[in-house]
Amino acid sequence: MNITVYLSAYKGHDTSLNQAVTDLGTWIGKSGNGLIYGGSKAGLMGILAESALAAGGEVIGVEPAIFIDQELQHEGLTQLIVTQDMSERKAKMIELGDAFIALPGGTGTLEEISEIMSRISLGLLQAPCIIYNHHGYYNGLKQLLDHMIEQGRSTKERQSGIRFAESIEDITDYLQIYQDKRNRQDVAER
Repeated sequence: MNITVYLSAYKGHDTSLNQAVTDLGTWIGKSGNGLIYGGSKAGLMGILAESALAAGGEVIGVEPAIFIDQELQHEGLTQLIVTQDMSERKAKMIELGDAFIALPGGTGTLEEISEIMSRISLGLLQAPCIIYNHHGYYNGLKQLLDHMIEQGRSTKERQSGIRFAESIEDITDYLQIYQDKRNRQDVAER
């Protein structure tokens, strides 16, 4: 399965996140899954790609041309897809992904995972949507989603496909359960 991961190109102040990102990349590589990410060599993006590659994983970066011009792309990827702009990048990452994870990031990460949350809640996408709430990073987003339900603007059923994970183990366990379920369905359909 291809796992699309949204995260920051900055390392930020919480250095414990570096190890969590490394652990996720290593798990993706060792588990035989592919990594789809933003294509940068900088910050957390670079750590994620390096760890997945070092573990033998396939890593596909999707990078807008503007970042190529700034030479921010990772040169050692399995494949680098260059898009015209951020909108095309976002569409390509969704097209390639079978599961979606948001790690702590900035406004770009928030925009990307928001589209996934919207598609899942509308029934337009059937895939895991996992938000890694490292040290409470996404507590505010979780509260906002709960507030939407309380105010009658959303429902628990619509948000049921959106998961908050408190650890990398939570993420990998959930993805493994999803993958096992998908494999059983594939066998049953044959």
